[in-house]
Amino acid sequence: MELPIMNRTHAVLDLFGLNINITDTVIATWIIMSVLITFAVIVRIKMRKFKDVPKGFQNVVEFLVEAFDNYLKGITGEKLSFLGYWFFTVFVFILLSNLSGILFIGLIRAPTADWSMVFALALVTFFLIQIMALKYRGAEYLKSLAKPYYMAFLFLPINIISELAKPISLSFRIFGNILSGVVIIAIVYNITPFFARIGFPIILHGYFDLFAGFLQAYIFVTIGLTFIANAVTPDET
Repeated sequence: MELPIMNRTHAVLDLFGLNINITDTVIATWIIMSVLITFAVIVRIKMRKFKDVPKGFQNVVEFLVEAFDNYLKGITGEKLSFLGYWFFTVFVFILLSNLSGILFIGLIRAPTADWSMVFALALVTFFLIQIMALKYRGAEYLKSLAKPYYMAFLFLPINIISELAKPISLSFRIFGNILSGVVIIAIVYNITPFFARIGFPIILHGYFDLFAGFLQAYIFVTIGLTFIANAVTPDET
């Protein structure tokens, strides 16, 4: 069994003269989205039967919601708690994408090993940063990009570049870690005889897919929330 390193194209759709490549990323993303949507529908149906004294499935759902809500409020405060809808979805999506290295082993590559997919998530976070900053600080936020004012001609372009660099740095962090894991594991599988694939590759999957997969999802969400929290906080000077 050889593990895929490249983002392979499985089919090409012709849509009004536009060729759309159905790659590993697209297929894996569709599968993960289907799982999340199915789970959301199940939770929504079961919520109608939720009781005042939770138990079983209700306990798990309430624990996850409360844990993430407390984590979010610890970073952004109460006023930005509504962002939990987006960031909880992103966290679970990235986590499942990273874990797909185990779930889809030998079939398709993890979607988070594709920079374009991760960059799209980081770009949405970037727009959230700007929207929240303008919502809570307005013109003050735009003026802060020129600080210190006596050197505005120099610091304005630097601060703008710094803002534009946020989605790039945010996406490259998770992309680099996940892709490196995909490459290393694929090389080990491709050069290791079948009988030797029980021990060492399992350790690699445990680190790159489980540990690093959870850690990168956590870091992506934490940094995104921190960027937003900093953007909506008025400058002290």
